[in-house]
Amino acid sequence: MMTIIKNKRTRLLLLGVFTQISFLATSQVLIEEEPPSHIRSIVFKNNSENAVGQFPIVREGESFTLSFDDLNARESDYYYRIVHCNHDWTPSDLLRSQYMRGMDNQRISNYRNSVTTLQPYSHYELSLPNSRTGLKLSGNYILSIYNNKDELQFSRRFVVYKEQVLVGVTIKRSRELSVIDKKQVVQFTIKNNNSPLVNPQQEVKVVILQNYNWNTAITGLKPQFYSGNELIYKYDKETTFDGGNEYFYFDNKDIRASTNTISRTEMEDLYHNYLFTNTVQEGKPYTYNPDINGDFQIRTTDGNARDSDTEADYADVHFSLEYQNEIGLNEVYVYGKFNNYQLNESNRMTLNDQSGNLETTIRLKQGFYNYKYVMKGTDGTDYTYINGNHFETENNYLVLVYYRNFGDMYDSLIGMGSTSSVNISN
Repeated sequence: MMTIIKNKRTRLLLLGVFTQISFLATSQVLIEEEPPSHIRSIVFKNNSENAVGQFPIVREGESFTLSFDDLNARESDYYYRIVHCNHDWTPSDLLRSQYMRGMDNQRISNYRNSVTTLQPYSHYELSLPNSRTGLKLSGNYILSIYNNKDELQFSRRFVVYKEQVLVGVTIKRSRELSVIDKKQVVQFTIKNNNSPLVNPQQEVKVVILQNYNWNTAITGLKPQFYSGNELIYKYDKETTFDGGNEYFYFDNKDIRASTNTISRTEMEDLYHNYLFTNTVQEGKPYTYNPDINGDFQIRTTDGNARDSDTEADYADVHFSLEYQNEIGLNEVYVYGKFNNYQLNESNRMTLNDQSGNLETTIRLKQGFYNYKYVMKGTDGTDYTYINGNHFETENNYLVLVYYRNFGDMYDSLIGMGSTSSVNISN
């Protein structure tokens, strides 16, 4: 006899179970899905006062928050789901009950509408763990947001770690003369003071991130040496990153003001902020310019604003880059954490025949933004030609250490270490 399930929430809960079974069957790598155009200003970070960057790296038991705006401003219903992943972002073989306390697929109940803004929006916040959902295990996770039609809106990665090992990280200049002025090398050690790591050549996995950007992550490294209870990774080529350059930036917390980066502001349906035209930095000497390594911070000083989450307005920000023949027919994109380092039509630049510059317009919430220009062509993606490439550039590096203990069905995250290239040495 077939039972017809009429309750919508029950159907969605069952669908979540079936979705996990589908993940397990395909073992596909779960990527971060990007939102539709009406979902903006996704902020996902650790709640710790010392948190750096918008990628939640939380110790077991710590809390973190996801927030976003819906420009439709209809107080729509959104639901969240969580999937546990292995070190390579394939779904682990665990059931939800094995890595989760309580239940997911719950409605996000914390939302507020914007106040006195030209662009209306509803602002949503989700804090985890909460009274309905908790996490039992360390490792990689995917947090996905669905609407009330069970349509995926977007997803983001986060990691939970436990301090089982100590990770020491140092940054060196490259030893290759051809790139000594451009590259930075990450070297690190993993020290275990508790139970020994069995078969570390096979069971220990490491990931190196530059500025919390998974697009350029380095994986697949094996320890080179063993010294007592230490694993030593002193590669020269395999752990090399382009130094890149400090990010361009603008700050429109005062949405009407012209600044050293905003040439003028015009008022139409919304405010329009026109940035000064940037130039190609290839071949120019390095100049120190403090940045936040590609991140952005929502903030406003307009009026009597006390809550930037709901009182910051949106502006159409006009980006401009001086065209050079060397760019040719390559595609150029504006690139930063504000669009999760994605290359798509929403941030692709086009040539303005009148000005002779590459231009694009992106609607962004008031705040401080870092951005770069990325060039995509037949030979791949070039992250450094337009922006410049220098070993002196200040970057943040993070080393994540995963371990699958004998008999376990998942990769646990047993430690992490971070440092800045501001202390780079020879």
